[in-house]
Amino acid sequence: MARMKPQALLIQSKRKKGPTRISAKTIIICNLIVVLIVLCLVVTYRHWSHSPRFCYPLDDAYAVSKKFDLPGHAVLNTSKGYIIVELFKDGSPETVDKFIDLCQKGYFKGMSFHHVIKNYVIQAGHSKDLAAADEWTSRGKIRSQLRTSPKHEAFMIGTVKSKDSKGFELYITTAPIPDLNDKLIVFGRVVKGEDVVQEIEEVDTDEHYQPKSDVGIINVTLKHAI
Repeated sequence: MARMKPQALLIQSKRKKGPTRISAKTIIICNLIVVLIVLCLVVTYRHWSHSPRFCYPLDDAYAVSKKFDLPGHAVLNTSKGYIIVELFKDGSPETVDKFIDLCQKGYFKGMSFHHVIKNYVIQAGHSKDLAAADEWTSRGKIRSQLRTSPKHEAFMIGTVKSKDSKGFELYITTAPIPDLNDKLIVFGRVVKGEDVVQEIEEVDTDEHYQPKSDVGIINVTLKHAI
């Protein structure tokens, strides 16, 4: 066998060790695979970040935390005894927020029950509108004759819907009454102290349903649980 010259061996060795060229087709395929992987990761991240199990929008998260931070009960210390009210934080959040804010400011301290209508409502507040009380009584008498009218339960607590009303009036129903949803926002119910409500209901009143003797709210205490 003929020997190869050293120069020929060197050239052959360089050819064997030289890098293998990658075709353009292979490069395109690899790039497409990388792009697909990146797209899959992006889609997966977006789905995960928007999932309600893992993340709330900022406003919703604040609302959820605020709802749990709010007191769930109010204790009305009246001249006749204690009335414990459960607040409807989910059903009437804006009214409950306003009520709690006023309680913290001492708004209800010393507030009197200025209208007492038997088998209907007791009303506390700063309003002295006699016409409004007469209207409520007449409405109650008329609507009580409508058997198909929806009913409020007894011992519900609410306030008027009118934006023009000054202050914050409290109404506690003393009997199932005709539907007052067009005028009243119900934001809680009495869970303890129904006998106190009934005792207030029994006080003597004049022809305008105003108690002849002073009866009112001494103060209001907020509680997270009872």
